[in-house]
Amino acid sequence: MTEATLGARMAQFRVQGLPVAVMLVASLLAWYLGAWMLNTPGAIERVLPQDGAWGWRDLLLATMEMQRPVLPAPHQVLQDFWSGLVDWPLDSPRNLLYHVAVTAESTLWGFVMGTLLGLVLSVCIVHSRTLDRALLPWIVASQSVPVLAIAPIVLVILGSLGFAGVAPKAVIAMYLCFFPVTVALVQGLRSPQRIETEMLHTYAATRWQALWFLRLPAALPFLFPALRVGIAAGLVGAMVAELPTGAQAGLGARLLTGSYYGNTVQIWSALVMSALLGLALTTMVAGVERLVLRNRSQA
Repeated sequence: MTEATLGARMAQFRVQGLPVAVMLVASLLAWYLGAWMLNTPGAIERVLPQDGAWGWRDLLLATMEMQRPVLPAPHQVLQDFWSGLVDWPLDSPRNLLYHVAVTAESTLWGFVMGTLLGLVLSVCIVHSRTLDRALLPWIVASQSVPVLAIAPIVLVILGSLGFAGVAPKAVIAMYLCFFPVTVALVQGLRSPQRIETEMLHTYAATRWQALWFLRLPAALPFLFPALRVGIAAGLVGAMVAELPTGAQAGLGARLLTGSYYGNTVQIWSALVMSALLGLALTTMVAGVERLVLRNRSQA
């Protein structure tokens, strides 16, 4: 490695990596401080000797190693997270990846359904002023209702119709997915300039030809950011849908069982895994975006 290359990489680290590293260290220190402050009353009451024969080091160690802390320390979450990955077989409910697979399946089905619904609604809205005035206000209003209020209703209705398992959770995920896709696609489909649409009219292009060759390609830069938002929202919907059903599998179910038994370490490890799953799903969409837009620019 040449000196110039090393200098360039160091400069890049100072610009991009150093701020991230500083924020990470600051967050960890704040987390440890919060764990010490919140766990101190419980450690004094339940862990340390009642005769007062302990010092500040004993108190610090007790707050960092409590079995059921108010706020677990980062190393406790990391230990439980790693144990949930390697200490149990993949088909065991104690394995985090088992719950990831269940939640990811519902999320992806809801994402596909929400994307298709958003595409159909946006096409209808763009091509019909009546549907624009009739649908768009209700689409916006639908997102004002909390998903926690809608989830039990949807689950009960679909359960009475014989739908169980993935389908109800996918519908809740779809409910959160379709909105950003619809709004972004409406804006994207309307983005071509008037001169471009008039040029297609001169070639006697039909509405469907104009949609396929002009509007949809113009909407791609609007679509993919909405897809990243949509798949993250779908993950939230899938996890919320696991709560009122008392599901035995899924990250939402793992959060619920952790709260039942006061296992805050399990709750936090499930939260970390859900964040990593959301990051993986959005990265997947971003990869598809780069591939599609690169091929479009080359074409």
